[in-house]
Amino acid sequence: MTVKEMAEALGWNLLAGEDGADNQIDGCYVGDLLSWVMARAQSGNVWITVMGNVNAIAVATLTDVSCIVLTENAALDQDAAKKAEMQGIPVYGCAANSYDTAVQVYERLK
Repeated sequence: MTVKEMAEALGWNLLAGEDGADNQIDGCYVGDLLSWVMARAQSGNVWITVMGNVNAIAVATLTDVSCIVLTENAALDQDAAKKAEMQGIPVYGCAANSYDTAVQVYERLK
């Protein structure tokens, strides 16, 4: 499933990085501690977090996640949005909490 297909199915709002919408998703990782995510998130994961800063974009680039989903309507700051566009990292937002979002991703990938 592509990032765009997942986003449309779950009603996520694109915040930045539309160029990466065709990335393939094969799992998800939930976490807000950037060093922890950097060591454990896998290529192809949806990264579910509330961290919408430029450092999160750097971690997404290093780990090669498919996209970032900012839960609970967490904001993506302007510098992060610019970096996401430059790096082709799709960043989406949603109102649901991280747990519910992870369950939704899991159900779609089954």
